[in-house]
Amino acid sequence: MKKAFINTPRYIWPILIVCIVFAFWMFIPMNTIIKKLRNDEQKKFELWAKAISSKNELVEHTQDFYQKMEENEKTKIKQFIEAYKIIMTQSENTDLTSPKLNFYTKIIMDNKYIPVIITDEFNNITLSQNIDIPKGQTVLAGDLYKRFSKIPPFEYEVYGMKFKLYYTESESFSNIRRVFDDLENSLLNEITQNTILSPVIILDSSHTFIYATGNVPLNKLCKDNIDCTIKEMTQGNTPIVINIDKNTKGYVYYKPSTAITFLGYYPLMYAFVLLLSVVILFIGFRAMRLSQQNFVWVGMSKETAHQLGTPISSLMAWNELLKMNPENESTCREIDKDIQRLNLVAQRFSQIGSDPELKTQDVVKIINNIVDYMQLRVPKKVYLKVDILTSQILEIPLNRPLFEWMIENLIKNAVDAMEGKGTITITLNDADKFIKIDIADTGKGLLKSQIKKIFQPGFTTKKRGWGMGLSFVKRIVETYHKGKIYVKNSTPNVGTTFRIELPK
Repeated sequence: MKKAFINTPRYIWPILIVCIVFAFWMFIPMNTIIKKLRNDEQKKFELWAKAISSKNELVEHTQDFYQKMEENEKTKIKQFIEAYKIIMTQSENTDLTSPKLNFYTKIIMDNKYIPVIITDEFNNITLSQNIDIPKGQTVLAGDLYKRFSKIPPFEYEVYGMKFKLYYTESESFSNIRRVFDDLENSLLNEITQNTILSPVIILDSSHTFIYATGNVPLNKLCKDNIDCTIKEMTQGNTPIVINIDKNTKGYVYYKPSTAITFLGYYPLMYAFVLLLSVVILFIGFRAMRLSQQNFVWVGMSKETAHQLGTPISSLMAWNELLKMNPENESTCREIDKDIQRLNLVAQRFSQIGSDPELKTQDVVKIINNIVDYMQLRVPKKVYLKVDILTSQILEIPLNRPLFEWMIENLIKNAVDAMEGKGTITITLNDADKFIKIDIADTGKGLLKSQIKKIFQPGFTTKKRGWGMGLSFVKRIVETYHKGKIYVKNSTPNVGTTFRIELPK
């Protein structure tokens, strides 16, 4: 007959089934919402691509205007040089306001926007216009030279003397350049910094030149992987055509953003979290049940020890009374042994639930004493044997009463499994950090299904057993001695071996 104090509640399975059905029921509307978000994102992406195309056209117009401005300023500078050369060739007494020279003078005086510096061949400044020269600086050098040397100077001669005309773009021209640069940079930023529309790649028609990318790893853009990346992006998405310039078209390849991709897994994650919560609730319920059972066992053990105290004291008194008669000497000696045994049993029960004191002791000596004691109390056809595979002394920290109780329980279980006939072998081995104790019998063995439940409170294969012995053994080994106990091997009709590992 099999018994168990702790079983899985029957109502836990209906709860699990309801949670699974609820999780899948929630999956359908969530999936619908995610599809709608994906479609909305695609529509926004198409609008964005059209905006990029329109912005490209604006950049083109701005670039055309910028080039015209550049050519216009260059033409003015050339006119300035020619007018200046004519003025420089006039004598000191020449009237520069005369109708003949007024045209050239007006060209020079009308330059109110383009900064100009004229130097001789040694960069000595001879004339400056629309620029504040630092006080005391007569040579074009330093920061001033860096600013004006960005555009190659015009060189010319007057009366055999060489001159250079340096100029830089006007403030209005610089403002237009900044606008153009901002438009060009913002075009790339629209692609590379837009997290909603990522990942995205803009390619030419031959798929060889990448205009811009956004949120695409570099390893996916290399020559060997770009085709696979494009193929991945075209699954379910048609590339969008945009205008790069007047004669060039670009192709925008994209796929759902990281947020949308993540949301696609959300229903499954939701179901997983829901089921995980049920499992945690179930484990917590079992832990609570185990805690309650432990409390009951500890209370029962303490009460048993307390109840044994009164009859033991009474027996001791009666035994002392019997000792007054010399004829009862041998009988009293045996009664003393039984009283000591009862005291030991009471001591064992009293330590359940407490934090037992561990003392370093020789486990070989203790096991030999247990075997000597048990050999006189087991059936005659049961033989106990001890094999020590290392040194004769193995000292570890343990609580002797509880340790002896544990070994005795295992021996009694082995005797029951052998049905009063066979051999029990206790093997001790000294490992690096543990003392290994194997208790092997030649009994009827265990089935695989029984091995999993053998240490559960209440589980037993005996007709009249309570199934508490091995549960107490496990508690003594793992809770009180911080060790491990498990079934090392078991074969039906051959025998079972329990292994105990106790830390040094």
